Amino acid sequence: MDPALAQRCADIARDLTIPALLHRNATEHPDLPALSSLGSPETLTWRQLRDEIAVVSRGLADLGLSSGDRLLIMMSSRPEHWIVDLAAAHLGAVPSTVYATLSTDQLRYLARHSRAEIVVLENQAALERWQPILDEVPEIRRVVVVDAENTGDTDRVVSLRQVAVRGSAAHQADPAAFEKAWREVRPDQPVTLLYTSGTTGDPKGVVLTHHNVIYQTVVMRHTIDTPDHTESLAYLPLAHIAERVLGVYNPIYRAGHVTICSDPAQLLAGLVRIRPVSFFGVPRIWEKMVAGVQGQLAAADPQVKAAVDMAREVALQVYRLRGAEQPVPAELAAKHATLDAQVLKPLRARLGMDDMLWAGSGAAPIPVEVLDYLASIGIDVLEVWGMTETTGTATINTPEHFRTGSVGRPNGGMEIRLAEDGEILVRGPLVCAGYLRADGGIEPVTDADGWLATGDVGVLDDEGFLTITDRKKELIINSSGKNISPAQIENLLRAHPLIAQAVAVGDRRPYVTALIVLDEEIAPLWARSKGLPSSAIAELAGDPVLIAEIEAAVAVANAKLSRPEQVKSFRILSRSWTPETGELTPTLKLRRRVIQERYAGEIGALYGG
Repeated sequence: MDPALAQRCADIARDLTIPALLHRNATEHPDLPALSSLGSPETLTWRQLRDEIAVVSRGLADLGLSSGDRLLIMMSSRPEHWIVDLAAAHLGAVPSTVYATLSTDQLRYLARHSRAEIVVLENQAALERWQPILDEVPEIRRVVVVDAENTGDTDRVVSLRQVAVRGSAAHQADPAAFEKAWREVRPDQPVTLLYTSGTTGDPKGVVLTHHNVIYQTVVMRHTIDTPDHTESLAYLPLAHIAERVLGVYNPIYRAGHVTICSDPAQLLAGLVRIRPVSFFGVPRIWEKMVAGVQGQLAAADPQVKAAVDMAREVALQVYRLRGAEQPVPAELAAKHATLDAQVLKPLRARLGMDDMLWAGSGAAPIPVEVLDYLASIGIDVLEVWGMTETTGTATINTPEHFRTGSVGRPNGGMEIRLAEDGEILVRGPLVCAGYLRADGGIEPVTDADGWLATGDVGVLDDEGFLTITDRKKELIINSSGKNISPAQIENLLRAHPLIAQAVAVGDRRPYVTALIVLDEEIAPLWARSKGLPSSAIAELAGDPVLIAEIEAAVAVANAKLSRPEQVKSFRILSRSWTPETGELTPTLKLRRRVIQERYAGEIGALYGG
């Protein structure tokens, strides 16, 4: 993006807030559809959505929520989630969606760290799960339960319906109060708080402002050429930065129509019904799509398969020429247009992607082979890169300018440079306000010159395209884009005396596994106490009694972890690790790269390889 256009985006976003945009939509586009749920006939228009938000906003104010207060939401993707979140934002409060997969210990940490005074939960089962936390965190003054008509303990627990009834009465009595509250919200105020995994295991609360999220949507509009008022599919959790931007803030800015897909199993059906013009998928989504297409073609008539193979070969030639920004010969272009219309577009229609103008992938690396296959059927999936701290995308590939295998060039207004060790540093309007401190303050994430050290290592080519080559910080990003702290998992596993070392594995993979090294002093003693025939480490690694003990240790650790973090399988190694054998540093830290390379076979076996 050229500097003039970046300045224009900055000018557009400068004075806007999310409540101001909702007011605009309800005023200028009152009857356009705003929010639906897949499989439900009900749709809220922009006027209706804002009316619902006003009522709940006044109800939350009646519970004591005010500007600057934090509110935690643990709810599935459903219209009430959007309404509660945006109702809090209209008060200047800071909503924070938390993953429902978090363990009780993790939820307790977030409750204490956020100092949230109100928690919104989905149903009675969620309330029961939170009860131990509520008993220990008295600062949570009120709990709102969505799927409950009435609650017994009205002093602390109320239903969302009760909140709405009180809010409706307050709004009817004084409608000006709602208008006054949202008009006092400033662009530099927080609009959401998202917790992301830290390298030490404690999540970090990333504070994003109205300006952060709106600037992202403005830049997207001027970078990717898609029309306003289009329909999109929201399927990721709202605790994920991608869904925050694409499922909440971008549709508000573009006055689009969001259809919520709360069941991941219905994603394909949702795509086929909606046929979105743009779609963002984490790598696992695209990998499953490729596997599905390959399975269909394997069972297809040989003539059909031959026609598809020929069309794919031509499409891939065109894709590679475009990626190199070289002209496509007229004869090749004509052949591609014919084959695409006759062969590939019907294939894409089965995936709901025949109207796609932009498809993106991010949150984790995606194999180039997957990108090439998708391109060969006419779906150009373009990688982006960023993090919660950069409000999602900091770099982006576009249909006009992309390099397969790279994550694109800096988003409009963003600057990127590489530190001496190759770490990627970013600066610009998408960098968050900072991390929430336990005392309620905000800790800056940048240095004195405004640079954010991302923890990722990369290289920049002569045309400014960035390629990620390594990760400086020790975080696992699984194939669904979930950030996972290996240190936290490993510390929990090593709590068992039999385990000397543990390495959590799962980067770019669908689930977490572990390599486990027995304690060479304690394991033989334990074996003799159990009357096992051998106390040698090499033989104990395969002993059923010891394996059962380690299974129990893994189960104990898993009970303290969220579902994505839990260890699904493990391998007990037959020898110890020392600095001399190469797996440990002289200070006994893990050499992760050495371990990954040395035990590639064992790791592959844990994933069925």
